[in-house]
Amino acid sequence: MKEALLIVIAYLIGSIPTAVWVSKAFFGIDIREYGSGNAGATNTFRVLGSRWGTFVMIIDMLKGVAATSLYILLPFYMSGANEWERTNFMVGLGLAAVLGHIFPIWADFRGGKGVATLFGMILAIQPLVAVLCVGIFLLVLYLTRFVSLSSILASIAFAVFILVIFNEKEPLYRAFAIAVALLVVLTHQKNISRLLRGSESKVPILKYRDRRRERRRNK
Repeated sequence: MKEALLIVIAYLIGSIPTAVWVSKAFFGIDIREYGSGNAGATNTFRVLGSRWGTFVMIIDMLKGVAATSLYILLPFYMSGANEWERTNFMVGLGLAAVLGHIFPIWADFRGGKGVATLFGMILAIQPLVAVLCVGIFLLVLYLTRFVSLSSILASIAFAVFILVIFNEKEPLYRAFAIAVALLVVLTHQKNISRLLRGSESKVPILKYRDRRRERRRNK
């Protein structure tokens, strides 16, 4: 019963529509009516700029961390002898938060794609793998300025880390890693189509670097 209550709380935490509240409070708009129509960090970068995009991304990641860490409220899961049960419960809490981000009760069930919250969940469960995935995300973002491509490659890298490099033996964890990669790819179908067509929007970061490169090419 207590676990079920914490699952509900995790969903409510994930439902906090950071991008929607920021866009309405500071810009007087609903971000879902602009850009891609998603209430996530990627569209915030695109519509409101890098400062607010970064803010939304960090808060959405912290939602995943906070929701997944709710297990500490139950003494049973703090015991080292219950590591398997703790990991499973953390996965359940994290997935509830991701579901909340995608279908937020506080914003008419129209949210984002859940990538930042998903990474927050991974950070709480497997910090080293999460840091490596964030590193891949930032590297791809630096090189391309495509948040969608960065998210897709980072999620695939997560599965590779769990299944191959770290070779985790827990069947549920391996299945979870595959599910993460599939979820991110499936929720980015439109982005993949735009990437293939060359029409995907770049986020407004490192634009001064790109302008300098363009000026050097034009000399």
